[in-house]
Amino acid sequence: MTLISVQQLEFGIGGQHLLLAGVDMEIENGERICVVGRNGAGKSTLLKLLAGEIQPDEGSITRNPGTVVARLAQEVPVDTAGTVYDVVAAPLGEQGRLLAAYHHLAAGDLSASGAADRLGDLQTRIEAGGGWDLERRVDAVVTRLELPGDADFATLSGGMRRRVLLAQALVLEPDVLLLDEPTNHLDIAAIDWLEGFLASFPGSIVFITHDRRFLRALATRIVEIDRGGLTSWPGDYDNYLRRREERLHAEQQARAHFDRKLAEEEVWIRQGIKARRTRNEGRVRALEQMRRERAQRIEREGRVKMTAASADRSGKRVVELEHVNFGWPERRLIEDFSTTILRGDRVGLVGANGAGKTTLLRLMLGDLAPDSGKVTLGTGLEIAYFDQQRAQLDDSATAVDNVAEGRDFIELDGKRRHVISYLQDFLFAPDRARAPITRLSGGERNRLLLARLFAQPSNLLVMDEPTNDLDVETLELLEELLVDYPGTLLLVSHDREFLDNVVTSLLVLDGSGSVEESVGGYSDWLARRSSRRTPSGGGQPEPKPTPIAGTRRRPRKLTYAQSLELEALPQKIEHLEARLTELSGQLSDPELHRKSPAATQKLNAELASTQAELDAAFARWEELDALAENAS
Repeated sequence: MTLISVQQLEFGIGGQHLLLAGVDMEIENGERICVVGRNGAGKSTLLKLLAGEIQPDEGSITRNPGTVVARLAQEVPVDTAGTVYDVVAAPLGEQGRLLAAYHHLAAGDLSASGAADRLGDLQTRIEAGGGWDLERRVDAVVTRLELPGDADFATLSGGMRRRVLLAQALVLEPDVLLLDEPTNHLDIAAIDWLEGFLASFPGSIVFITHDRRFLRALATRIVEIDRGGLTSWPGDYDNYLRRREERLHAEQQARAHFDRKLAEEEVWIRQGIKARRTRNEGRVRALEQMRRERAQRIEREGRVKMTAASADRSGKRVVELEHVNFGWPERRLIEDFSTTILRGDRVGLVGANGAGKTTLLRLMLGDLAPDSGKVTLGTGLEIAYFDQQRAQLDDSATAVDNVAEGRDFIELDGKRRHVISYLQDFLFAPDRARAPITRLSGGERNRLLLARLFAQPSNLLVMDEPTNDLDVETLELLEELLVDYPGTLLLVSHDREFLDNVVTSLLVLDGSGSVEESVGGYSDWLARRSSRRTPSGGGQPEPKPTPIAGTRRRPRKLTYAQSLELEALPQKIEHLEARLTELSGQLSDPELHRKSPAATQKLNAELASTQAELDAAFARWEELDALAENAS
């Protein structure tokens, strides 16, 4: 069933630059569509149009009657305030405000003067508006996403705020969920959780992401925005990459043929008097049409050209930490950690948000002094630092001034380059380069910070979350540069594929002070962590703390029926988990969504009900097992 139909949609900026031109698109029930394209191509604009937040200049967007659409924005709205419960209930309008007020009042002191009367009045108004059903919906979403309902939204971490905003979208029970860079500012554990959650979402999802592993795990169709046009690519991301290259090659050949033909006709029209007297007027009209077509051609934007200015080689030993400790009495971030980083190492730092990754970077660079232990920096270091907060950029200055700091030329490996020419390598047109950077998008600001960074001669490159807001193509080019970088790299990132492709070792922080060293990328560390749970003598995994494995103590004071139920629950849970795996595998088939939307809808419904049944079974098992444990 088609939920949203887009026909001949056009949208421009300032009435001149067309972001979207003649776009056609349909969203079917159960699809998971990833929108890809260059920074500034119009991806976020398309999601806002689908959400109805802005209106197209031309064309139409038709929603199936009753279709509910919700959007998770790329940035946290600045006016978001209140408790988590307040924020989640906000989209429900007046009933949401009444429920939030009732929630606060019921949790407070009801003995206060007039409190009982106000509570009674709220109950009456909520009941009259059918608000109790909405309350159950809010409570269910808060519970499912494991949110602290009474916590102040302003005190939450960036990752938890994103989860609250996701709950705000889900409370509307949308048929179509629009997600703009949902993995931004999430740590790897949160990304894994979100990936699993969205895989079981029963509705349709349209999302934008730069995280290629997240994209590959979820997308059943790729939609590309390129030069105002929209192209749909059924199937997975790798199929899209292969077919896109084929299309671009065919387009290049067709344009080269067109240009040769145009050049031949231009030579003919400029021939002597005799030729012009007898010329074919039809051929002249055809030439004029070819000129119009060539003038209207939109060229594909060039690729970013990244080159890092190199400095003289550093000493062999870059950084040495000896028994370093750092933190506070109530929480230790780094506990008795020692390591040596040598010239040419490419080291990734991973861990949950707040685990101390940036703190460890600052300790390594000497910006922070350890509570105890010793940090020794090597000789001949030239450090270039990429700050995830982009604090190095001056918002009152232009892109040119941010990179060249008042100079017209910069030095790159002994060669002088005009700063405008250098910025064009990072896709900044001259007028864009001279404009205040307040006009730049998030992706453009990240590219500008990369341009500033790589203009500095360095042999130690320190990068704290460089991948946020970059389009996939620029991300892949950054990978290539870092792989070939001759110096030493320290990298903080939550992008699993980026880590796998760039780093040679990891420092894994668990947030309680422990720092684990691991050779290889993120997938290598993940595989070793899994293998450590396997007994040395066999291939079966070590028993997990779930009801499926291990021998459990018999309950003594449970009723006979409860004892039988507890015994049967592990097998039931195992069966439900196997069914979830089977359903997820079927839904990952892109042909299913294209050929049978009805079957997709049915499978999604079964997936949701099976997940709910599994959650209930786990909750019941924990309840009965606790009774048995307490009675023993």
